[in-house]
Amino acid sequence: MDESEEAMRLRTTGWIGMALLVGFTSAEAGELKGTVKAVGARHNADAVVYVDAIAGKTFPAPAAHAVVDQKNMLFTPRVLPVLMGTTVDFVNSDAVLHNVFSPEKCAEKFNLGSWPTGQSRSYTFKQACAATLLCNVHPEMEGYVVVVPTPYFAVTDRTGAYVIKEIPDGAYTVKVWHPKLKEASRPVAVSGSTSADFELKK
Repeated sequence: MDESEEAMRLRTTGWIGMALLVGFTSAEAGELKGTVKAVGARHNADAVVYVDAIAGKTFPAPAAHAVVDQKNMLFTPRVLPVLMGTTVDFVNSDAVLHNVFSPEKCAEKFNLGSWPTGQSRSYTFKQACAATLLCNVHPEMEGYVVVVPTPYFAVTDRTGAYVIKEIPDGAYTVKVWHPKLKEASRPVAVSGSTSADFELKK
């Protein structure tokens, strides 16, 4: 076998190996989807569905920052789930001063001060927490950063639908948090495309 034939054989073998690896990885990746019914709420949005801590597993914080905008006198998004260790940038897009603070001990009761339009301040959320966001300039403003222990999470839309992708097949505890309703929790065995519905009450 000459050098060109050997190189072609090696490339072909590598491509086959990569294809098998991709197929194997895809086969192991699951998807969790379903609906959350928020009984007593105006709609079914803003529920955070997430996989709770997995024994023996830790996940590095993402390098990219998450963003919460202050626009039209609202926190946008109103509910932001993040992995523990994530840094969130709080941007002021209004033509007035804004402030961001949280009264939660799990978020160190941070207060970032006030800043004008076009500027931002940041905070790193280090532990699992449902941190209320408030603005001392505009007391009607309220938002939430929900800090969870795994990267497997989603927020429901107004219909209550959610999808969490790329979950390795396995048995997990899945929890649901809502700003106004009691948290729900149940075991879920993820295998391929898996469905799990929840109902939250006051």
